[in-house]
Amino acid sequence: MKIPTIHGYIDRRILINFTADPKSVEKIIPFPFRPKLYKDKAIVGICLIRLKNIKPKGFPDFIGVNSENGAHRIAVEWDENGETKSGVYIPRRDTSLKLNTLVGGRIFPGKHYYAKFNVAEKNGNYHIDFKSSDDTEILIDATETKLFSDKSIFETLNNASDFFENGDLGYSPNKDKFDGLRLNAYKWEVRPLDVSKVKSSFFENEEIFPNGSVTFDNALLMTNIEHEWKSETDK
Repeated sequence: MKIPTIHGYIDRRILINFTADPKSVEKIIPFPFRPKLYKDKAIVGICLIRLKNIKPKGFPDFIGVNSENGAHRIAVEWDENGETKSGVYIPRRDTSLKLNTLVGGRIFPGKHYYAKFNVAEKNGNYHIDFKSSDDTEILIDATETKLFSDKSIFETLNNASDFFENGDLGYSPNKDKFDGLRLNAYKWEVRPLDVSKVKSSFFENEEIFPNGSVTFDNALLMTNIEHEWKSETDK
């Protein structure tokens, strides 16, 4: 699927990151993808992103649209032309904008589920929850902090930042193929979040992820990022 280059602003982006048993992840990602491992663990998560002034590049901001969105992400690798490539596989997308549910999979990558978002942000405190049209639910309560979690598999903020910055290419399922979209952030800057509560009905579904196979690891925050999205070759 080729779409025009999309330009806009990431007003707020929270990456909620988990470690997972690679064998469980292998069961839910299709060929040609395989889990990208970090210290023998698969890395999965949810991106909670508020977008502003999203429109084709070159068009004025006032025609752009705003939305809250959630994307479930799995860090993956695949072989292409004799090289190992990396990015993320996105099994589902949720959005507050009904327009996205209509054009997702047609003129924008991946099917989008309509979801009702509840967002409260004040003085570095963040609460976000949503419930989608198929009852998928997400919740996070977090506070900005200067200290990266000493319990994280990544050990340092820089290690985590580098890992997720390299996952700028995402593939979403669309009928019998996968739509590719690359994020070009004009700057890449993440800050740690101290998480007091996190829930995900997707990752807590024991039919997909047996008990103990997924563990919350860390959360990262990005704000006020100008960016572009560009189509990549479909798979």
